[in-house]
Amino acid sequence: MTTRHLLAFTFALAFAFGALGAVMYVHQHEPATQSAAKDAPATPAIDDDNADEEPASKWPSEAGSAEQVMYAQSQLMQTAIDQLAPRKSGHPNLYLIGFAGDGSENVFRNEVEFVERQFTQRFDSAGHVLTLINNPGTLSSTPLASLSNLQMAVDAVAERMDQEQDVLFLFLTSHGSREHELYVNLDPLPLDQIGINDLVDVFASTHIRHRVFVISACYSGGFIDALKNDTTMIITAARADRASFGCGTNSEITDFGRAFFVDGMNHNDNFKAAYTEAASLIESWETRDDEEHSYPQFVSTPQIEAQLKAWRAGIRLGAPLPFKTTTPKADTVDSLTAMR
Repeated sequence: MTTRHLLAFTFALAFAFGALGAVMYVHQHEPATQSAAKDAPATPAIDDDNADEEPASKWPSEAGSAEQVMYAQSQLMQTAIDQLAPRKSGHPNLYLIGFAGDGSENVFRNEVEFVERQFTQRFDSAGHVLTLINNPGTLSSTPLASLSNLQMAVDAVAERMDQEQDVLFLFLTSHGSREHELYVNLDPLPLDQIGINDLVDVFASTHIRHRVFVISACYSGGFIDALKNDTTMIITAARADRASFGCGTNSEITDFGRAFFVDGMNHNDNFKAAYTEAASLIESWETRDDEEHSYPQFVSTPQIEAQLKAWRAGIRLGAPLPFKTTTPKADTVDSLTAMR
């Protein structure tokens, strides 16, 4: 069976068997509030203050039916995979996969699209980026952020990279629950949520040695123990028992996204220094606003840091990239350090 036929067959099965259970799940799990509450529920809740605003998840009439969107995933994924460029010889390469999980808010799309541009223009990763986004505005151009697509993206990158020398950078952004589950939603599509074991299973059949996980979600520190090893760096927006802040229909980018990518990764040329700056910024913002501290987490090893240093030495660093949104309702932010 060809890759193209396998993709189509996979999505057909996913739609047929997952529709009823997934739709019931989605109606029980609503979008989180704009600024995560100190006593956030185990699953996200509706923000009544934003009830009059047009939701990002309003289904566009030109998108076709839910079944048509799911059927189109085979071609969208194959097109995205076919656009991956060959690896560059002579030094470690870095591949980026971005995943925007919740389609009811533009903030996650904004974040992934900015990181895609930043790594392409500043960190010399053109042709080595795959983005998966749940948003009505990207239905015809970008594969869905689904567990199945994530598996296919990781497998495709693994086939094209040097699994011993290259680095995979996986960026996941969405809401998170106290049960350490990432919220995956674009109603009415039947999308599975992503738990700790799901993410571990995505990598079970690969031999990618050097990995960087950046997870921007409440309670995302709960993923660390299952993912860490001697050649993996993990950065999360919050400790396992803490919420993070800055999502919601009025937000353009999460607090962690602004602190780590817009500030930290524009002011520094390595992930450890970017995290240090981001953690300091987030602490000051949360203290100022009298919020319970999220405590971003950083786990690393000498092996992964040495490989990242070798990757950095082999690329030409581009200029800092101002944060701008591409979603129509959001105002653009031209300053690297715009007010939060």
